[in-house]
Amino acid sequence: MTGAQAAGARVPLYQAKAEFFRMLGHPVRIRVLELLQDGPMPVRDLLTAIEIEPSSLSQQLAVLRRAGIVTATRSSSTVVYELAGGDVAELLRSARRILVELLAGQEDLLTELRDKRRSPTPVDVPEEVS
Repeated sequence: MTGAQAAGARVPLYQAKAEFFRMLGHPVRIRVLELLQDGPMPVRDLLTAIEIEPSSLSQQLAVLRRAGIVTATRSSSTVVYELAGGDVAELLRSARRILVELLAGQEDLLTELRDKRRSPTPVDVPEEVS
């Protein structure tokens, strides 16, 4: 917590948004959220799907829990995680659509580069020196 936050000062909306996106800015957190779009999952299934150390997954899940993005429920020895709301799933779908558009533009550029490689432009070849 910053000094301004402790004193009760409001954080500008753009700063709050930046902090939110920074919180999402980890590949494991994104993967967890993608997996949870299909419904609640026990930690053991998340571990199997993501293939990381349990302590690393636990750290990332704690970040998502503190942010209020996911919730956890315990049933005997099993902890099950789920998205706290549908807005996160919609955000991930929006991100996918944006990436598809961006990558489609890159694919066009890649195709153009490949086409130019197949039909090279003439290059001046130096004359042999005798």
